[in-house]
Amino acid sequence: MSKFHLKTGDTVMVISGKDKGKKGKVISVDPENGKVLVEKVNMVTRHTKPRRQGETGGRIEGEAPLYSSKVIRICPKCGKETRIGRKVMEDGKKVRYCKKCLEMID
Repeated sequence: MSKFHLKTGDTVMVISGKDKGKKGKVISVDPENGKVLVEKVNMVTRHTKPRRQGETGGRIEGEAPLYSSKVIRICPKCGKETRIGRKVMEDGKKVRYCKKCLEMID
């Protein structure tokens, strides 16, 4: 399993594809496949058939996963799109930081 630059709850912006420029919060992360699920981005429509009596069918809209290389983290401190750096503090704790403003993210 490789290291992953995003965590659930991070705010990201899409940098390529049909939703380029849209911002959203990361709902879930799949490091095994290198994908992320972003709120209100890459919306797809699924047609469902009623399976039980009384159940309604129809179209259901939902988010589809994106490759993590198509999104970039937005720094909560400076508000700019930035890459994430990692460093180990004196107490041995690993932290992420913004490479533009050099502020700790978490």
